[in-house]
Amino acid sequence: MYAILEAGGKQYRVRPGELVVVDKLPQAAGEPCVFERVLLVSGDDGQVQVGTPVVQGAKALGCVVEQVRGPKIIGFKYKPKTNYRRRFGHRQELSCVRIEEIQIQ
Repeated sequence: MYAILEAGGKQYRVRPGELVVVDKLPQAAGEPCVFERVLLVSGDDGQVQVGTPVVQGAKALGCVVEQVRGPKIIGFKYKPKTNYRRRFGHRQELSCVRIEEIQIQ
């Protein structure tokens, strides 16, 4: 069984027991989280439910394992002929979530 869910404007394919890294969630490490926006659910029997846009009554239950920061990304601004150069870095805040269960009602 797997599901495609939406979190933080991105879509993720998840299975129960799988670890997924999403944009930072407000829950602390060890707290449960619920993903209500489930776009597609595929059962073990091969039956697929596609939502319009979401599957009614479907949700994915998970638990936040840890809050981490992603890799450093270097940005650079440059304007020609004006001696303008700016270098900056960015690290995205992320949450590691273990999917425990996919519920369909």
